[in-house]
Amino acid sequence: MFRSVDPVMIVREFLASLGMSAASVSLLSTVILVLAVLFLAWLSYVFSRVIIIKVFTIVVKRSRSAYDDKFLETKMYKRLAMIVPGVVIYYLATWMLRENIGWLTFIHKSAAVYIVIYATLTLTAFIEGWHLVYLMHPIARGRSIKPYVQVLKVLVAFFGILVMVSVLFKVSIGSVFAGLGLATAVLAVVFKDTLLGLVASIQLSANNMLKLGDWITIPSRNVDGTVTDMTLYTVKVENFDKTILSIPTYALISESFQNWKGMEESGVRRIKREIRIDVRSISFMTPELLQVIRRRPLMEKWIEENNEAVEAMMKGEMTSLTNLGAYRAYMVEYLVHHRNIDARLPVMVRDMPPTESGMPVELYCFSKINSWVPYEGVQSEVLDFAYAVVSHFGLKLYQTPAGSDIESLRKKGN
Repeated sequence: MFRSVDPVMIVREFLASLGMSAASVSLLSTVILVLAVLFLAWLSYVFSRVIIIKVFTIVVKRSRSAYDDKFLETKMYKRLAMIVPGVVIYYLATWMLRENIGWLTFIHKSAAVYIVIYATLTLTAFIEGWHLVYLMHPIARGRSIKPYVQVLKVLVAFFGILVMVSVLFKVSIGSVFAGLGLATAVLAVVFKDTLLGLVASIQLSANNMLKLGDWITIPSRNVDGTVTDMTLYTVKVENFDKTILSIPTYALISESFQNWKGMEESGVRRIKREIRIDVRSISFMTPELLQVIRRRPLMEKWIEENNEAVEAMMKGEMTSLTNLGAYRAYMVEYLVHHRNIDARLPVMVRDMPPTESGMPVELYCFSKINSWVPYEGVQSEVLDFAYAVVSHFGLKLYQTPAGSDIESLRKKGN
C-alpha cells in the first residue's frame, strides 16, 4: 500500500500548484516531510505510552501469577513498549524521506540508537525481574546472586554501547571488538573495581564464605554486625550499634574476616575468660583449709581422686595438693553441672603463663545459649561465681593498686 503512495511527489505537486519555484518546493517539501515524520513519531509515542503500556499493566495486574508483577515493578513492559516509536520512525523515514539522503541518514541513525537504548533497558529490566523472582524462592535465603545480576547487566549495557558505536560510525561489531583489543589495558584500569568485585564475589560464593544474614567481624574496619546486602562493588554490614558500614567486596578476599556462622549453626557459643590470681596466695593444701572446702558441694570427686594424698596430709605429711588445684577442680565440676553449659563439649579450667599481673586462670567452656544478650548473662553468672568463690580456697584475686589502696597504706604507716 505504501509503495503505491508517494508522499514526496504528493507534497511537491501540491506546492508546485501554488506557484512556488523549484528551489522553494524542494526546501519546503523537505521541511514538511521531516515535520510529518516527527509528528507521526509523537503519535506512535502517545500510542505506546497510553495504549500498549496500559494494556500490559491491566493484563499483568489481573493475572494470578506473581511473577509477571515483578517484571512490572522493573518497568520492563514500559521499556519494551517504548521501542515501538523508534521502529515506526525508522520505517516511516525510509518511506517519506528517501529523496533526502541527509535527513534520512540522520533520522535512521537517531532511531537506531533510540531502539538500541530501549532494547538495552528492556534487557536489564528483564534480568532484574528474574532476580526479583529468584528472591521469592526459599533458595534465595542467604544466597545472594546480586553480584552476578549486576555483572550481567553491565555486560548487556556494554554490548549496547558497542552496537551504538557500530551504528553511528557504520562499522561492524567485529571491527569494534578488534579495536577494543588495543584498548584492553585502558579498559582494565577503567573497570578495575568491577573486575575485582566480580572475582571476589565468585570466590565468596563458590567457597561458601559469606551469605546474607551472616554475623562477621573485621576489627581493622570496625565491623561487627550482620551482612544486609551484597553487591558487585560493596558488602553492607549493619553493626550492632545500628550503624551501616560499606566494605569493598574485594576487601573480604584480600583481608581476613571472622564469620560467626558456624557458632550460630552449632547452637553453642564459647566462653573463654581469665581470672587473675595473686601468686603469693597460692599454697599447699592444709588440713584446716581442707575442712573448709570439704563442706562445699561438688568437691567429693576431687577428694576421692586424691584420697591417698588427703590421708597423708591429714597425718601431717607433705603432699603436692594445692589450693589452686582444688579451685580448678571445683570450677570444672561447677561448669559441668551448670544448666546452661554444654558438658558434651570441652570444659576446662587451666593455668596460663604467669605475668606481672598475677597468675591467669582461664575458664574455657561452651554456653548452650548463643544469642547475644542471654549469652552475656550466662557468661556473667559464671564469672561472678568464679570471682566470689576464690576466697573460699584461700586464694586472693590480683588487682593493680588503686589510689585508695595507696592512701590506706599511707595512713597505716602514720
